[in-house]
Amino acid sequence: MKICVAQIKSEKGNIEYNIAHHKRWIDTAISCEADLIVFPELSLTGYEPELAGELATDQNDMRLDEFQQMSDLNKIAIGIGLPAKSRSGISIGIIFFQPHQPRQTYAKQKLHSDELPYFVEGAEQLIITIEDVKIAPAICYESLQSEHAENAIRLGAELYMASVAKSHEGIRKAFIHFPQIAKKYTMPVLMANCVGYCDNFESAGQTSVWDETGTLIGRLDKRNEGILIFDTETKELVKKTVPNVYGQ
Repeated sequence: MKICVAQIKSEKGNIEYNIAHHKRWIDTAISCEADLIVFPELSLTGYEPELAGELATDQNDMRLDEFQQMSDLNKIAIGIGLPAKSRSGISIGIIFFQPHQPRQTYAKQKLHSDELPYFVEGAEQLIITIEDVKIAPAICYESLQSEHAENAIRLGAELYMASVAKSHEGIRKAFIHFPQIAKKYTMPVLMANCVGYCDNFESAGQTSVWDETGTLIGRLDKRNEGILIFDTETKELVKKTVPNVYGQ
C-alpha cells in the first residue's frame, strides 16, 4: 500500500481556494498511485481556532462532494482536516473519504489548553482500514501523548498517522516522540505538517515518515509544499516538492 502525507500552505479561512488546492495535490498523489493521502490539521480552513465557529461544517457539506468523487473514480482514500460540527460542539476533525463508502469523521480527543475555548474533545478513536492495513489517525497535540498511541495499539492499529500544525518547538518534540512510538510498537509513523503562518505561530513543515524501527526515512523541508509517499510493502519513499511556494 502507498500512503501519502501532504505538506501544504492553506489560505486563511478560504475554503473554496483550499478545496481547489487540495485537489491539485490529490491529483499528484493519484499520478503516483497512492492509496491514501492525508493533509495537515484543519487544512481546509488553515489552523485558525478563532475562525472555527464561523467556518465549521460537517462531512455531508456538498462542497466536499468533489473529494468523494475523486476517491470513487481513482480508488484513493483522502483525509482532510476541518472544524467539524457535532451535537456537543465544534471539534478539530479529519474527514475520511474512501471509495464507495460512507464518509467518516475523526475528532481530536485530546486538546491543548489554548484550544479549549474554541473546540470540544472527541469521544473515541477511529481506525480506518485500507488494503487490509489498520491505520490510527492522530491530530497534533494528542499525537505527542503516549496514551493516545497505546490506545490505538489496543484497537489493532498497524500504522500511526499524525495530522498536525506544529511550530518549530512542536516539531522538535515530534522528532523525539515519534521515533520512540514507531520503535516501541513496531509500526510506521507518518506526520503531515503545514507550512506558513497560522494562528499566532509559524508552522515548521518537515513532514516526515519513520519506519517500524523508528528510523527516519524521509522528510520535507521547513518552507516548501510537497508530498511524501511511503510504500508499506517495499519501504520505498517517493518525495515530490514545489519549491518557493511559501516565502516568495
